[in-house]
Amino acid sequence: MVQQYECNRIMTDVPDTVQPPSDLPGVESPRAELDDSFEESSTDLPLTALTRVRRGAHHQRTDRAALYDVIDGALSGTLAIVRDERPVALPVGIGRDGDDVLLHGSTGSDFFRRIAAGAPVCLTVTHLMGLKYARSLFDSSMRYRCAVVHGVASVVPAAQKESALLTLSEHLMPGRSEDVRPMTAREIAATMVLRLTLSEASVKDNAGSLVEVDDDGEDRSVWAGMLPLRVVAGDPVTSPQTVAGVPVPVSVRRAAQRVAASGTT
Repeated sequence: MVQQYECNRIMTDVPDTVQPPSDLPGVESPRAELDDSFEESSTDLPLTALTRVRRGAHHQRTDRAALYDVIDGALSGTLAIVRDERPVALPVGIGRDGDDVLLHGSTGSDFFRRIAAGAPVCLTVTHLMGLKYARSLFDSSMRYRCAVVHGVASVVPAAQKESALLTLSEHLMPGRSEDVRPMTAREIAATMVLRLTLSEASVKDNAGSLVEVDDDGEDRSVWAGMLPLRVVAGDPVTSPQTVAGVPVPVSVRRAAQRVAASGTT
């Protein structure tokens, strides 16, 4: 049913006689109309060879607010590079700072060192909203919101690193910096912070896509519908070495409330 999960697929160099696969096989039904005439009016996310959605183009969002919404609603993304002629993709914590995404990792990481040296990157952020149960496995799929960002990241200068880390921390764990001691110079020096500009990005949102269409020839006695999916925060678990009686901080409860409100990470 789900063959491959990707947010957008550029269908270049495909013979006209070959039916291109869906940009999200199993996520956008192969019966969906191929739409290469996407409206470019009132866009503020430039459409390029890397960002134009070729399949299901009517689900592409080109307003920057939609991009911010996908990124701001996520705590992590998948960061990919090509290393030694092989693709490598790793999960990373993310946080937006204006029109940039902040990423961080160890200064000893070969992955991050290559990015700092100028390796092109691709950052993918996906919110899975639900499973679409159609009357065939072929047409069953998913509802999702997804952003893909292409670019070359820059290293945040040492003088700005602490501020960038606090910005990232505030997104991941709002208010936590007020609960704990300040970062030490050694900790800051051991951390690499990267800034990826949101200048070449695409957003695809099929959260409102239909489960069925009229006159599709399918047997209506077979159940079809949606299974909505949500992320739920559990109850905080205090560490064994925390002094007895120390209450769960407001910052932790605030993070749980944010997850409860959005249903995603």
